[in-house]
Amino acid sequence: MMRSLLIANRGEIACRIIRTARRLGIRTVAVYSDADADALHLRQADEAVHIGPSPARESYLVGERIIAAARSSGAEAIHPGYGFLSENAEFAKAVQDAGLIWVGPNPASITAMGLKDAAKALMKQAGVPTTPGYLGEDQSAERLKAEADAIGYPVLIKAVAGGGGKGMRKVDAGADFLDALASCRREAASSFGNDNVLLEKWITNPRHIEVQVFGDTHGNVVHLFERDCSLQRRHQKVIEEAPAPGMDAETRAAVTRAAVDAAKAVDYVGAGTIEFIADGSEGLRADRIWFMEMNTRLQVEHPVTEAITGQDLVEWQLRVASGEPLPKRQDELSIEGWAMEARLYAEDPSKGFLPSIGRLDTFEIGGDCRIDTGVEEGADISPFYDPMIAKVIAHGADREAARRSLAAALSGTVIWPLRTNAGFLVRALSHADFVAARLDTGLIGRAGDALMPPDRPGDAGLARAAEALVGTPIGPVGFRLNALPRGEAGFLLNGVPVRVAFDPAKAKEAASPAGLIVEAGQAWKLTPWRVEGAGGQGAGDGAILSPMPGRIIAVAVAAGDSVTKGQKLVTVEAMKMEHSLVAPFDGTVAELNAREGGQVSEGALLVKVAASEG
Repeated sequence: MMRSLLIANRGEIACRIIRTARRLGIRTVAVYSDADADALHLRQADEAVHIGPSPARESYLVGERIIAAARSSGAEAIHPGYGFLSENAEFAKAVQDAGLIWVGPNPASITAMGLKDAAKALMKQAGVPTTPGYLGEDQSAERLKAEADAIGYPVLIKAVAGGGGKGMRKVDAGADFLDALASCRREAASSFGNDNVLLEKWITNPRHIEVQVFGDTHGNVVHLFERDCSLQRRHQKVIEEAPAPGMDAETRAAVTRAAVDAAKAVDYVGAGTIEFIADGSEGLRADRIWFMEMNTRLQVEHPVTEAITGQDLVEWQLRVASGEPLPKRQDELSIEGWAMEARLYAEDPSKGFLPSIGRLDTFEIGGDCRIDTGVEEGADISPFYDPMIAKVIAHGADREAARRSLAAALSGTVIWPLRTNAGFLVRALSHADFVAARLDTGLIGRAGDALMPPDRPGDAGLARAAEALVGTPIGPVGFRLNALPRGEAGFLLNGVPVRVAFDPAKAKEAASPAGLIVEAGQAWKLTPWRVEGAGGQGAGDGAILSPMPGRIIAVAVAAGDSVTKGQKLVTVEAMKMEHSLVAPFDGTVAELNAREGGQVSEGALLVKVAASEG
């Protein structure tokens, strides 16, 4: 077994790896950028090395600095976690060439499975079923359009180097293809440095099934069963579970056999995931599941597999990288119970799930669940990285027990002042189709507003918070109990003026002077009305503000142009995702402060639209 390990990552996955390494007696070395100078993973590691400025491209993505940090700290091995350099074959080879142990697959395996088109061609040769589509080298818009027309709409455009839903677009009609292709290529080039795409036939009732595989240097390959990751928003996983609902023994045998065959086809070593797309219109069937791609790393959702198998997959990685055989044979692995994982993000569902950046003043997660996190109270959620706060993992005797446990934990979550998706997750877990395991990747899109948390708490919660506030010395300006026999006063709810009815007799009994209201994972702050700050500073009707820090990648109008309601004005790229800002009504561009390539801060006025007269 190796004696020392550098983790070339940050956040919750760095903390996760450190936890197992410490149990195995391995000395750990963390790396950090300027933005992570006070990060939790630094305090948990035995040593920490600074590797550069806050932007990932100047720190976590600079392989030379990672290797230099390993050498200077005396680390024997490098674990890349997931994301960043975890699937970079050149970096893996550089690590090995430096005489260090690479905790991951061989560079050749990463290369073979790294591009979706090449991987699919290889899987066809290995006899693994693949979805109908186009994998050709001709990347001209004309050829791609012709192939899409031939496949038949809807089709899916996917970046060949993509992942995490980036560089992916569903196209429902031929007239929309070229615009979708251009947008997909821009996003792929920005995220992966490669704008080549492939085309796939869109599966009408798709389910996302993936199989955890593991190989060692002794020629052994096993699977650790399947996960269902069908609950997705914009192609990004939201809630994952294991095993997959409705998976019978025959179908499980077929899909896991295909996964092992896929891993053997590239002489795979270490942890990997074979992802499949299934047509769930008639339930899960062995002849309706096709290979999509392979992720040559540990997955974000690996804890659900650990929960149902009782195995520590990071320990498996470290043992395999040290040259040991797999800890278990296939016949020694079995499924126990059910597990679900939710990804808790600092993001605002009411603003299109844009990241919520800032200080995490209050951070509590309720329930009896496993919590994998890389932050703590007082930490900052940075604009430079993925805004994940934690992964919440529940394990129960059956699916319903796991679902209830996860929903309870998320309902009891208290996070302030950042906005989170906790309330959205609670509603997703409680949706009738999810409860009944009627799953497909379009469930969230169809449910729409039914999954959106309310914009204000219930009257009872408001009343309790009001009763707490008026019973304290910091009560509302000008408020007197004997002046309001009806028990009604003005407050600010998350900065917005509201009037709240309450029982004055209960004011001194209230137990929460902070005015924090929490309902089903959503948090609001009720504060006293103070005239000087009540109104706030709004930009007014027709003002188009940047929803978050980002970069302007397209400006579709000029000053003086006439525009119609819903017309695209400016496109902002933030967190490697594109966000189009549109005209709120018919009018004229009265002011334009956006320029292509420019950086903007949250709340910056980009465009001012003057309403048409009449």
